[in-house]
Amino acid sequence: MRTIGQLGPRLRRWRTVAALGAAVAALPIVSTAVTGAGVPHQQSDPAVVRTDHGTVRGTVTETYREFQGIPYAAAPEGVRRWRSPEPAPAWSGVRDATTPKPGCAQLEGLPMDEASGTEDCLYLNVTTPRQSSGRQLPVVVWLHGGHFLFGQGDTYGGQRLAIGGEMVVVTLNYRLGPLGFLAHPALEGGRGADTSGNYGLEDQQAALRWVRANAAAFGGDSGNVTIAGQSAGATSVCAHLAAPGSGGLFHRAIMQSNGCVMPFRTRQEARDSSAAFVTAAGCADDPAGVESCLRGRSAQQLVEAAGYPGQTAWGAEPVAGGPVLPVDPAEAVATGRFHRVPVLIGATRDEWRAQVWGMERTGMLCAPGAEAPCPLTDDQYRGMVEATFGGDAATVLARYPRTRYGSATEALSAIMTDFEYARPIFDSARAFSRHVPTYMYEFADRDAPFYAKPATPSFPTGAYHTAELPYLFTVDYSHPLSAGQERLAQTMVASWSRFAHAGTPDRDGLPGWPRFDGRTQYVQAFVPDAIGRTDFAVAHQVEFWRSLSS
Repeated sequence: MRTIGQLGPRLRRWRTVAALGAAVAALPIVSTAVTGAGVPHQQSDPAVVRTDHGTVRGTVTETYREFQGIPYAAAPEGVRRWRSPEPAPAWSGVRDATTPKPGCAQLEGLPMDEASGTEDCLYLNVTTPRQSSGRQLPVVVWLHGGHFLFGQGDTYGGQRLAIGGEMVVVTLNYRLGPLGFLAHPALEGGRGADTSGNYGLEDQQAALRWVRANAAAFGGDSGNVTIAGQSAGATSVCAHLAAPGSGGLFHRAIMQSNGCVMPFRTRQEARDSSAAFVTAAGCADDPAGVESCLRGRSAQQLVEAAGYPGQTAWGAEPVAGGPVLPVDPAEAVATGRFHRVPVLIGATRDEWRAQVWGMERTGMLCAPGAEAPCPLTDDQYRGMVEATFGGDAATVLARYPRTRYGSATEALSAIMTDFEYARPIFDSARAFSRHVPTYMYEFADRDAPFYAKPATPSFPTGAYHTAELPYLFTVDYSHPLSAGQERLAQTMVASWSRFAHAGTPDRDGLPGWPRFDGRTQYVQAFVPDAIGRTDFAVAHQVEFWRSLSS
């Protein structure tokens, strides 16, 4: 059984869950297509849109239009990999855009993720309302989570946000794991270039440039783009707030279940940890050299060598330092040197219960010979707290006594939710609020539906990490929402879309949502039929964690 302390030296940063027919309407409506760079013209067939690289035909229903698998860039493959994304090739004729493309190379992750072995993966999906008022609509660009190792854009159907919020929703794939975030001297492209480690971020930037060039073709406003993400996707948003090349490509930012005050890997840390990956890939002693060996491996071999979080000392994360991300986002936010846009940021009430569920279902908590799933025991709870907090463990255990919680899992999850998510996200909101309009929330529906496929966990899952996503997106991996939860989802969609439209989630007809600042520290709690202020700092013992780290 692995303890938390054995799961890698960067455990306190950006955890993820362990490895872990539509009918076309009879009457046509007016659509748009690009005749030049972002210049729309009227077109009679709503299923056909002309982009700057060619024409696509998507799917049209009575309520929305959807275009899937549109190439926004090309990923260099094989011996040419570990380079910046290249322009997508243009095409003639009408390209089918009715089915999504596979995600970038990855192992099987959470129940919503699909394994893939391809490097040909830089595609995006666009969802728009079936009809609109004729004005250009705000655009939301969604960056999926998954520890930078898992995930694909098409998992998150944009119908809820597009229809309920009158927006254009773009989801996308970007390079993951070692193909997107490996930093190694052999891959730098010349002494002092410092280019490796952030190819996944460069992919996201290429997608944002595609949106700027093509939003108008789909009825969107390239001058009103919200970049949004959850978990690793939120970390990506933090990176773009500090990345010079992302300036001007978005105008609002949404971060769900991650903040911007935890330092990114330095380039030296990334290089040092890459040695573990090179060894796992069998390239440490290759006579042809590390670079040649790595470029000769298949994408599948590389993601298998990377493994799952906690299996190796190597981690897939963006890298601070170099031309893509010269300043750590934590420093940029602390000093106000970031792209000044309105921010919406928040967490779920019980973030870490999903992580413990991942340990339970994969056998990481099992005694020798036992078969998964294995619940966390009281002894394991104490051992993991001691391994994580060292000399402060007794203080933490006294603050979170096991007897206060229904199970060891709930006790450990309370600690790690507060330590790893609540305080960093709260402090991020405080830092942002000094410079830009900031709105903070907590998703607190502790009866949120869980994943449909896996066996039922041994503990109440609560408002777990990713629990809010079925309320904002059309997904097929979880149990359905109840009537009360559907009402909550409608309010969340309205609030998120209001933020995308106007830079504030507060308007008549919605529950009041004041700005977060140093005085009010207002946090909006989202619970079925009970939306309103919550004392987030008290509930998550923010001051205790501040005193512990001071």
